[in-house]
Amino acid sequence: MIDFKYLGETVSLILNKEKCNGCGMCVKVCPHAVFEMNGSKAELTLKDYCMECGACQLNCAQNAIKVTVGNGCGCATGIIEGYFGVESECCSDSTCC
Repeated sequence: MIDFKYLGETVSLILNKEKCNGCGMCVKVCPHAVFEMNGSKAELTLKDYCMECGACQLNCAQNAIKVTVGNGCGCATGIIEGYFGVESECCSDSTCC
């Protein structure tokens, strides 16, 4: 996979390690391998690679993960489609770009 990374320090993803129970679901569902297990807790290792899809937040039973869904993923899709000449709305509410 090509090394796609968003602008540094702009991702809304937050992991509350105190709430984490170490189930590892975030590691399993993240399409960009943003999380890794470190002992009995998840850890953000590649935060800038997060596309803000929300899969980790939806699958965290402990509510240890917060992310503003749609910003990165929607914008990236719009940018990529625009590059190939496909007319696209950036996000469902058109506010992220």
